[in-house]
Amino acid sequence: MASGLPSTAGLARFCQKLKRLKPLEEATMETSLQRCLSALDLTLLGVGAMVGSGLYVLTGTVAKEITGPAVIVSFTVAAVASLLAALCYAEFGARVPRTGSAYLFTYVSMGELWAFLIGWNLVLEYVIAGAAVARAWSGYLDAMFDHHIRNFTEAHVGIWQVPLLARYPDFLAAGILLLASTFVSCGARVSSWLNHTLSAISMIVILFIIILGFVLARSHNWGKEEGGFAPFGFSGIMSGTATCFYAFVGFDVIAASSEEARNPKRAVPLAIAISLGLAASAYILVSTVLTLMVPWHSLDPNSALADAFYQRGYSWAGYLVATGSICAMTTVLLNGLFCLPRIIYAMAADGLFFQAFAYVHPRTQVPLVGILVFGVLTALVALLLDLEALVQFLSIGTLLAYTFVAISIIVLRFQKAPLSSSPSPASPHPAAKEYNSFSDHIELVGTEQVPAPEPGQLRPALRPYLGFLDRCSPGVAVASAICVLVASAITLGCVLIFGDSALPLPRWGYILLLLLCSIMFLLSLLVLGAHQQQRQQDTFQIPMVPLIPALSILLNICLMLKLSYLTWVRFSIWLLIGLLVYFGYGIWHSKENQRELPGLTITRYVVFPSGSLEETVQVVQPPSQVPAQEPSSP
Repeated sequence: MASGLPSTAGLARFCQKLKRLKPLEEATMETSLQRCLSALDLTLLGVGAMVGSGLYVLTGTVAKEITGPAVIVSFTVAAVASLLAALCYAEFGARVPRTGSAYLFTYVSMGELWAFLIGWNLVLEYVIAGAAVARAWSGYLDAMFDHHIRNFTEAHVGIWQVPLLARYPDFLAAGILLLASTFVSCGARVSSWLNHTLSAISMIVILFIIILGFVLARSHNWGKEEGGFAPFGFSGIMSGTATCFYAFVGFDVIAASSEEARNPKRAVPLAIAISLGLAASAYILVSTVLTLMVPWHSLDPNSALADAFYQRGYSWAGYLVATGSICAMTTVLLNGLFCLPRIIYAMAADGLFFQAFAYVHPRTQVPLVGILVFGVLTALVALLLDLEALVQFLSIGTLLAYTFVAISIIVLRFQKAPLSSSPSPASPHPAAKEYNSFSDHIELVGTEQVPAPEPGQLRPALRPYLGFLDRCSPGVAVASAICVLVASAITLGCVLIFGDSALPLPRWGYILLLLLCSIMFLLSLLVLGAHQQQRQQDTFQIPMVPLIPALSILLNICLMLKLSYLTWVRFSIWLLIGLLVYFGYGIWHSKENQRELPGLTITRYVVFPSGSLEETVQVVQPPSQVPAQEPSSP
């Protein structure tokens, strides 16, 4: 081989570094954060993250410009679609109760490089989301004072005409972000208390809107004389669904907070289900009363709820609506600033990001450096930058994270059970099973029991019919089916979104391509369904795997393909910056990279079903010092 070129073995080792997984038993070890959040705390975190500015702005915008009164149907379909992704997060949050959300879930199932890129995108998503909500908060408060704040700033600072910069610096938005960061840095209990208070005020205002709205409802506003219930037809409902889908973004804050939950196996799935149900109910009921109070075509998209009460002669109710909107947007800010530093902390603790961000304050038990640094960074973005061109990053980052979490669910379901379920070296003998009932005693009668098939193996009942799948190496059939599933979902999404307008094919060719993609998608599902899955009795698991994650993957891909090409260009630039960070720092400082070094002492914490922890220390010797002998039998 030519001098200076890497060898084949070196390239293979390098590629192996990109695919290395975080051990699942390590992902469930004890935490330096404080486990203080109950199921109620997590539920209110999720409600606060989902029911924000969308309730006060998005409902009116979608009803006026996209769907009409059929916005109710759009929110219902969007809630069901969000449930597909929420179930995936619920299973992972219960099974891997560590901070990091989609980043960690990808790390334990798909590999280090993919995990870093997902975490890197989540960082950008939370920074832009926090800045955008702070701008909306500032604008809403400014409108309550007849825009005196904006006029004062423009008069004394001036108007900027610089690309990528805002029209004027928004000091109010930056100030509320710094204040929220201060509260978050005081600890999870303080953040939770403040979130409880603001969420309670917001829900009381929402309840007031619903009750008074039904009192003022006029059924003829859905009649034919006003354009009917669905004036924009089925296509309008589907377009509205794509927009309403983003109203339910935010339940991942529950999974990201699972490391601070007292009983994550129970609390995380319960909180995700309840918070999504409450948010969906709020959006559906508020959009119902909004379109019943006044005709949909007379709504003000910028302040629909306040304007609807004003049109009906209840202008005083607008002040209550404004109070609820301020409280709701503040909870969204708090939840974003609560979640972002914990993702940074998870990446830093794994060595993929700068180690300073792994610091946890000993008294408050929060990642203080991450909160302060990214709180200030978000405030600077809100202060200076024009966010209109950046907000679509929120969509692509969120949808990509949802897609990888759904894929990770399928991958992990067909993997062998983690080592943590096996007895530890200090307890080499497995606990004997107790036989108490008559049916248990029957197990002792007869010959040796047939071992149950392991996850990833073909189901015994199907071996006579699908035996050719068993001829592959272990895991090859499942891995191939997952690859075909993702590829066919991408192709099917392209055909559905772009249609025959972008494909130079005759009508029959378009239909044939659609059928082929659908058949490949269904065949991959059937192959996966023919293999044994992991079954865990003590944690929540999604029903109907791989169908539900596969539908979530297809939906997310279709929504991503609807984004503009400029969004994809900006997203690609951000990914390139992330790759520079990973290959310049993360790949060399990763904990998994240090684990591979000779002579390194590794500490593992194995979690037993009883909840106890046992520490085992393994010393990895250089290859030359490892004795060549067979492993001893237990």
